[in-house]
Amino acid sequence: MTVKRFDAGSWRESPWSRRRFDLSQFAVERVVVSEICVRVQREGDSALRELGKKFDGWAPAQGESFAVPQAKLAEAASRLELADRAALEFAAARIRDFHERQLVQPASVGSESLRLVTRPVKRAGLYAPGGRAAYPSTVLMTVIPARVAGVAEVALATPPRSDGSVTPAILAAAHIAGVDAVYRIGGAQAIAAFAYGTESVPRVDVVAGPGNIYVTLAKKEVFGSVGVDGIAGPTEIALVADGDARPDFVAADLAAQLEHDPLAWGVLVTDSAKLADRVEEELESLVLGLERSEIIRQAHCCVVVVDHLEEAIRIVDDFAPEHLLIVAAEGERIAARVQNAGAVFVGPYATVPLGDYTAGPNHTLPTSGAARYASPLGVQTFLKRTSVLSLNREDLKTLRDATVRLAELEGLGAHAHAVEVRLE
Repeated sequence: MTVKRFDAGSWRESPWSRRRFDLSQFAVERVVVSEICVRVQREGDSALRELGKKFDGWAPAQGESFAVPQAKLAEAASRLELADRAALEFAAARIRDFHERQLVQPASVGSESLRLVTRPVKRAGLYAPGGRAAYPSTVLMTVIPARVAGVAEVALATPPRSDGSVTPAILAAAHIAGVDAVYRIGGAQAIAAFAYGTESVPRVDVVAGPGNIYVTLAKKEVFGSVGVDGIAGPTEIALVADGDARPDFVAADLAAQLEHDPLAWGVLVTDSAKLADRVEEELESLVLGLERSEIIRQAHCCVVVVDHLEEAIRIVDDFAPEHLLIVAAEGERIAARVQNAGAVFVGPYATVPLGDYTAGPNHTLPTSGAARYASPLGVQTFLKRTSVLSLNREDLKTLRDATVRLAELEGLGAHAHAVEVRLE
């Protein structure tokens, strides 16, 4: 496969270093998504049926529900191979334990009269992809944080197969994670249904979970009518490795992320030209034997050879990767200095797929440079905060002069009067 090679200078000058997921390039898809969202908002279930037949190849008959009967979830879990179910339950336990540690006590500021109250949203609508592959791990990673946050109603949407069924592993994961309802709806129409509500799909407060470009554009389209976890681009990994890193390990981690999507990114930053050469050789050999080799070959793969790993830290911070794997003698020190990354993996045995499935932290992460300002999906995604001010007459006197002065400075006399009238 073709791997682009850079030094630090040519990397910075290259448009590859400034990659961003520019949604404006999907003009045709944006029009389609906008029309879908409008139709679902206006026509409800009728639009969902027509769109389901068009895009998913299936829709329920009149009078039949989009929802999978709840008993089917438990049945799917019971029929799953014992080893598969054990793996899902093992992952679920670790994910739940990690996210329970994110819960914090309500905050008070200054005095008991000023409080910040944290509450869960009432309903969450979660999406699990079903296009190139089905992801029961995504079900666990989205549903469990919502449940830990205390969300009362958790619904899942996922594309049905042509006969209206859902992949058993998805249903089993939904049962293990504790989903209230699974809807056989895919793509932009699923996001619109959650955002606006239909006759059979209740409106939610937050939509979360990854998806294809149509799902991503739909989340952008409905934002404001509903909260969203973020606008996700293709998956990506950056690796920082010194000359002692094993090239077969590094190649394996690049391939593991590149196999997701032809638009995926893999960037190796190393201070060893020898390692860079070996990784390219290992990757070419590895890809020959992989089922998703064509996807990997289409993806973006780069190697940046730097003079020293201090330069690597600057490159990584600018790239702000979704996943960062550090395989170097001073891995912990480098990890502590990196400011922008969705999830950081340190050491030769901290392979990224462990984070995708079983380690515990969430695998729904900021992409396309969003790690500069955004965070992984977690309990906070499903929590909202309300400030509560319980103020008496003495508090009013303390705050009066500065409040009135500022109101008058802004030309808002009624604001000033609302304060003054209480002390007349």
